[in-house]
Amino acid sequence: MSSLEINSCSYNQATRLQLFPPLVEDNIAGLLGESMSSTEDKPKDIIKFTPEKLSVDEVSQLVISPVCGAVSLFVGTTRNNFEGKKVVSLEYEAYVPMAEAEVRKICNAVRQQWPVKHIAICHRLGLVPVTEASVVIAVSSAHRAASLEAVKYIIDTLKAKVPIWKKELYEEETSSWKRNKECFWTKND
Repeated sequence: MSSLEINSCSYNQATRLQLFPPLVEDNIAGLLGESMSSTEDKPKDIIKFTPEKLSVDEVSQLVISPVCGAVSLFVGTTRNNFEGKKVVSLEYEAYVPMAEAEVRKICNAVRQQWPVKHIAICHRLGLVPVTEASVVIAVSSAHRAASLEAVKYIIDTLKAKVPIWKKELYEEETSSWKRNKECFWTKND
């Protein structure tokens, strides 16, 4: 049994719910020990730039909501190769105040286009070894279509507009700052 199954299946006999629906909606709230109004939480945007290792589980937990049936994730990781060269790590730099402002704009644009509840965008700065996450994006919504489309929009727009610079460090002890072909300021070159 996976840890997800263990967590989602853990309960004690006193709080076990009946298998048939209750006659009155408030019954289920009473069984769960909470009022239906307490399940309403305000939308939030979580933006984080950090040198610390990113946890996919922690980021996904930030967007969980009892009114949502979907949490969509994107996890960008460091791969071990680029154009025939062996990559040992990536190094990210950002002007954080400007990057945060651009990410806030992305969150606002998402909220204009899709009915999402919570958005979490966490990006690693500094050295990111192979297989570790560079970026984790999580979005919750009532239904999957909105959160899936929002996550795709976020990563595509983040790569195109947010001032984050990436350097690839290679096994042969060389490195190369990477030009992001998606950035709007590189389109005229």
